[in-house]
Amino acid sequence: MRFATIELNGAPTVAIVSRDGKQYWPMDEVLPGFKGDMVDLIRAVPNPQAQLKTSGEGKSLDGIRILAPIRNPRRNVFLVGKNYHEHAKEFNQSGFDGSKEDAPPLPSIFTKPGSTIVGPNDPVFSHPQATKEVDYENEFTVIIGQGGRGISKADAYSHVWGYTIVNDVTARDLQKQARQWFLGKALDAFLPMGPVIVTPDEIDPENLQLKTWINGELRQNANTGDLIFDIPTIIEVLSAGMALEAGDIIATGTAAGVGIGFKPPKFLKPGDEMKLEIEGIGTLFNRMV
Repeated sequence: MRFATIELNGAPTVAIVSRDGKQYWPMDEVLPGFKGDMVDLIRAVPNPQAQLKTSGEGKSLDGIRILAPIRNPRRNVFLVGKNYHEHAKEFNQSGFDGSKEDAPPLPSIFTKPGSTIVGPNDPVFSHPQATKEVDYENEFTVIIGQGGRGISKADAYSHVWGYTIVNDVTARDLQKQARQWFLGKALDAFLPMGPVIVTPDEIDPENLQLKTWINGELRQNANTGDLIFDIPTIIEVLSAGMALEAGDIIATGTAAGVGIGFKPPKFLKPGDEMKLEIEGIGTLFNRMV
């Protein structure tokens, strides 16, 4: 099952989307009386593939604007740094990383505020007054359903509501100069997300191909099976002393092929087109302005 937030009559509306991406069913028709956003749906319907059923012909998605699936998270977005072996190596060799560790003992967790989130096809601002070195990062992303503290690896997947794509856009110069990642990650419009959330029964999270094209050039091409810390480990570590909540967003890290991995680096500039694809989820497209 696939869920999107779409714009209907000028207002964001949660909907179920067909697998081919051509039709939708507004949630208030599938779940009479529902009036909330995606986080409200996650809280109300912990097992959507069992609890929700569409009926009849869906409405056409032609001409309908698709927004970020979760536009207003209740907390900061969690992200994992240096979580693919080859990316950890390219980051260490780039001169932008001070730790020089290919695999830290625990996942490197940081956050981005909700103000960074934009949807598919929305512009991503270059912020020339703040940074000269903007980069892209395609990340397979977990949406938490049932929350909890002290979640074990064995139980972790039962707490996943679905999966989506985010582009962890990063100001590398700020990331390097600040010696801490938040400042370089938290600029407005630095977290494109979407186009949909896919429920766990639709995909195998441990074997998905991830690809990124910049202006048509294939830059990233990896598999989620290459994660240093897998999803159960990330959930166990995050929840050990902090309760996860329904609707929490956890991006699992990016693969090799980001701009700083090239010599010289290939940073983004206004007009550049970013096309991110993860198998089974779809394509997230944005342009730098």
